[in-house]
Amino acid sequence: MRTNNSDALDTYVWEGVNRNGIKIRGETQASSANMLRATLRKQGINTKKVNKKPKPLFTPKIKPADIAHFARQMTTMMRSGVPMVQSLHMVAGGGDNAAMQSLIKKIADSIEGGSSFGSALEQHPKYFDKLFVSLVKAGEQA
Repeated sequence: MRTNNSDALDTYVWEGVNRNGIKIRGETQASSANMLRATLRKQGINTKKVNKKPKPLFTPKIKPADIAHFARQMTTMMRSGVPMVQSLHMVAGGGDNAAMQSLIKKIADSIEGGSSFGSALEQHPKYFDKLFVSLVKAGEQA
């Protein structure tokens, strides 16, 4: 039960019984516990417990190694002929660091809004220093 607007959804952990009387459990994204219960009911599952899964207290930090890995992945994608925005979405979808995924999505949004790759990176000086941005911009000019 996933939608494209997963930012507005919470994750719920649930337990229930199916039509055959077998206990089952799962983890599903939904806009509310009531919506999840209704969806599961339509699937023939009688819910016994539904609890919102707590969000982690600390978001993983973006480390220099994450930026280096991102640069290598983007280089590989671009050399393979994959379009820039598509490459960014693929790289973001393949990672498990939520902070890095969010950063890559912001970069993709900037490019979709008309910015160059270098300009999009430049908007995040905490992660991309002037040398890195200058090298990317020089590559864009070549």
